[in-house]
Amino acid sequence: MTQAPTQPVSRRKPMPQPKPGGRVTLAHGGGGQLTDELVQNLVLPRLGNTLLNGLLDSATLPATGDARLAMTIDSYVVQPWRFPGGDIGRLAVCGTVNDLAVCGGEPMGIALSLILAEGFEMSALSRVLDSIAEAGREAGVSVVTGDTKVVGRGQSDGIYITTAGIARVPKGRTINPRRVQPGDVLIVNGPVGEHGLAVMLERELPQVTSVLRSDAAPLNGLIAQLIESVPDVLFMRDATRSGLSGVACDLARDCGWRVTLDEARIPVRPEAQHAADMLGLDPLEIANEGKVVAVVRPYEADAAVAAMRRHELGKEACVIGHVGGVSDGMCELHTVIGGRRIIQKPYGEQLPRIC
Repeated sequence: MTQAPTQPVSRRKPMPQPKPGGRVTLAHGGGGQLTDELVQNLVLPRLGNTLLNGLLDSATLPATGDARLAMTIDSYVVQPWRFPGGDIGRLAVCGTVNDLAVCGGEPMGIALSLILAEGFEMSALSRVLDSIAEAGREAGVSVVTGDTKVVGRGQSDGIYITTAGIARVPKGRTINPRRVQPGDVLIVNGPVGEHGLAVMLERELPQVTSVLRSDAAPLNGLIAQLIESVPDVLFMRDATRSGLSGVACDLARDCGWRVTLDEARIPVRPEAQHAADMLGLDPLEIANEGKVVAVVRPYEADAAVAAMRRHELGKEACVIGHVGGVSDGMCELHTVIGGRRIIQKPYGEQLPRIC
């Protein structure tokens, strides 16, 4: 009988302590190494607890009856507030729904908080609210409570949104990186990098005509279809800030095994690759708002890919990597030319305010 590999210790490296008198920078909000330092050194020592310390997209609360509740919250400060393929309202609903769904939750309701700048046009606010309603209908979830504040002219960039959500997690469903073992495979539901690039081009190069559009979409329907076909999904994460690289690096760190991505298999549309090359960016590090990375056992990979491809948001789903037997918590990329390189999360923020 083959013995199951021993689970390694999670590789959470000590973070450098913040310098006395230091200040918050934009890069601290980018989802990279500086964000990790902020959370590990300032937030967790003061607020840490059993639920928060896992740093998952949603916290799964203790069971009540035949199910548990998942809870999440996120804030959206994207500029410009409107971009090809969506706007800040669509982004807020999709981001919250997706954070609940990747933890195995079935979204039940969303709380909405608006922070508006004095002078923000009512027509623009109407458009954002219409987008919130439309995205909610797509996801099958409603805004059930909320709050509105207005700040003085010049004190914000027009509109900021915070959304919180709750979801039901069926009994027995456990999606956690610590369940991942050598041999397991990574799957993504489609091409990466398009949201961040669409926002970047709209903000910095509005004169450039591009077919790139944000991929912002609620993924709960796709994920429900995946779980129906493969109930024992091990881990999921939507590849938002820090992109695919950030998800893979966090997975390697949290499961303790080496994660290997195959560059030749990772879907990137030519127009996204061209835009990234023009801007000097790596598509694997660019934010997505409609892409989920799922990890399944190798014998369930074909069924998982097939289930995703039956959904509109997963027609280009494919296997992009695997978990190896080296217990170093590292992430590496097998390049298209046959080489290997270590992947790390971006230190700060490549694209300010993409969500």
